[in-house]
Amino acid sequence: MPYVPLETSLREELDSLPALSSSCCIYRVPDDIQRLEEKAYTPQVISIGPFYHGKEGLEAMEEQKKRYLRDFIRRTEVSLKDYIKKIRDQEARLRSCYAEPIKFSSDEFVKIILVDAAFTIEFLLSFNLKESGHDGDRLLNKPWMFRYVQPDMWMLENQLPFFILEDLYHTYIITDSFRNYYSTHDHERLSIINISKNFFTAGILNLEGKGDKWNRISSSSSSINVQHFVDLIRIFYLPLESELRDAGELKTLNIPSITEMHQAGVKIKVGSSKNLVDIQFANGTLIIPKIMITGDKLRTLGNVIAFEQCHCIEDNYINDYVSIMGRFANTPKDVELLIEFGIFETAGTTSVVSSMITKLASEALFFVDGVKQYG
Repeated sequence: MPYVPLETSLREELDSLPALSSSCCIYRVPDDIQRLEEKAYTPQVISIGPFYHGKEGLEAMEEQKKRYLRDFIRRTEVSLKDYIKKIRDQEARLRSCYAEPIKFSSDEFVKIILVDAAFTIEFLLSFNLKESGHDGDRLLNKPWMFRYVQPDMWMLENQLPFFILEDLYHTYIITDSFRNYYSTHDHERLSIINISKNFFTAGILNLEGKGDKWNRISSSSSSINVQHFVDLIRIFYLPLESELRDAGELKTLNIPSITEMHQAGVKIKVGSSKNLVDIQFANGTLIIPKIMITGDKLRTLGNVIAFEQCHCIEDNYINDYVSIMGRFANTPKDVELLIEFGIFETAGTTSVVSSMITKLASEALFFVDGVKQYG
């Protein structure tokens, strides 16, 4: 083998590096976060997208996903060939959404995206109808399996770019049964966000008193650009621009626990704000919005935290929120007080809840300059 000067070989390697894309939005969860609880970030039942395609233990769902694709095509006037072309025409853009090179061939990659996108759309439609309509459906007819599929679809590494779901959905001819599910007014603005509503509220999002916010996010006139489902969850939790005001700079982070503040005479109240991150302190009173604490919700927040750390240069609200709550709920006694004040609602023991929050908060980043006040 002929000798190649080091300078030449290294130059070739540098010249062949792929350009960084501003479209990147689907990342690998940082190791320091993932090691806290691997199951919170690694799909257990179903792969969505290329990162976990073919992974041992997930193959069983591939047949079921293809059943959904078959039904997707049967109820549309668009041919399989046209769907393949639609995805292939956007292959470069789709690949650029992932934070690492995708090793699959063009045909393999297009197939993965089509099967998984069709499955996602059909699954959301079926969930809204409360009936599967699929031969031998293994998801909606078997709650135990659905219980595991649902959190897999909220994991950062297990995402599809939102734009491809919207593109395929708007090509899709909606069945009469689903069209009748909505009022005429709702049907005019149906989107992937709209049909995702029940799926999310059945799991981690509490829309009580927040329906208007969801409608503003899903409005066709909205300027909000949703990257994927994890981003949608984050956006739902964020304050709207109209709800922000400058709170100056935070020079240091020295937040006492709820127990310490209570013992010092601070009044602690549950807030009426619909924004999770709307924590306020004024005139000796700390006001915190109510939150239901479940394992699934905290694991999902972990994926949102990872997304913010990888993607968001500013406005890391969920990292800030979890960091603060980790200091508030540092011990089982803190959790007990938060439950007593109506801020936490949970079926878990105080020690387990405190441990989960502390563990999650240990990997959240809190940005101490340019902090905004919510609400």
